[in-house]
Amino acid sequence: MMKFITKKIHAYLDYPVAIALMILPLILDLGSSNVIAYQLSVVTGVAAFILTLLTDHQLGLYRVVPYKYHLIVDFTVGLIFVLAPFIFSLKGIDATYYWVNGIAVLTVVSLHKPENEVRLF
Repeated sequence: MMKFITKKIHAYLDYPVAIALMILPLILDLGSSNVIAYQLSVVTGVAAFILTLLTDHQLGLYRVVPYKYHLIVDFTVGLIFVLAPFIFSLKGIDATYYWVNGIAVLTVVSLHKPENEVRLF
């Protein structure tokens, strides 16, 4: 598999994704099958924004979280998003939103181009 998502590309994806996680639930009117569908995305978006500010990459402002740990958090969020519809009995747009986002996050992490100092496992 061709791995082409560099640390720099990932850094530029982080802020827009975090903001999207905060505003899309409102735009898409998430929460019809369970209010957690709305809340989980917004809370994850806020946490992702803070994590990005703290990550040691080009756009991190404080750079105290090693990039390796950022990738592990992203992987974990991807798994949680894929499983959320089952765990919280999400239906319709609520379920689809989490499956699409979860698969997208796992894809980005799996396409990460390893650097000398970065290894997930």
